[in-house]
Order: sequence, then structure tokens, then C-alpha cells
Amino acid sequence: MELPKLRAIRRQQLLTQQELAELAGLTTASVSRIETGTTKARISTVRKLAAALEVDPSALLIGTDHEQVTEKRTDQND
Repeated sequence: MELPKLRAIRRQQLLTQQELAELAGLTTASVSRIETGTTKARISTVRKLAAALEVDPSALLIGTDHEQVTEKRTDQND
């Protein structure tokens, strides 16, 4: 399954691919391949990524407004 919004949501939350991978229990390479469209994600992977980003899985699949994405990573440097 292609996740056209994954990179945008990850960047909006100020996460690196490595950080997202760790939160989702995936490898950094897997996150990279999904973001670039080299690999299609399984449903279970979509759920893991959505849970890590604290968004509904559908937010990764379809166009979303920035207001729908939870800004949870704003205080990383504290």
C-alpha cells in the first residue's frame, strides 16, 4: 500500500526516519523505502506507522490538511 502523506506528516512532527522507525518498531531502511515508494506497506505496517505518528491510518493514505496531524514533537530539545 502506498503512503503518499507519510514523509510530510513525519517531517511536520519533526521526526527523522530513524526516530519514526524506532517508534514504529521498523527499520530505517523500511521507512525510507515506503516513503520513496520503492516498497508498498502492509496493513500491519500502516497501523504501526500511524500509531507512532498518532494519526488515523487513513491520514497516511489520502490527502490531509495540516490541522488533522497531531503536533506532538515540538519540544524535542527540552
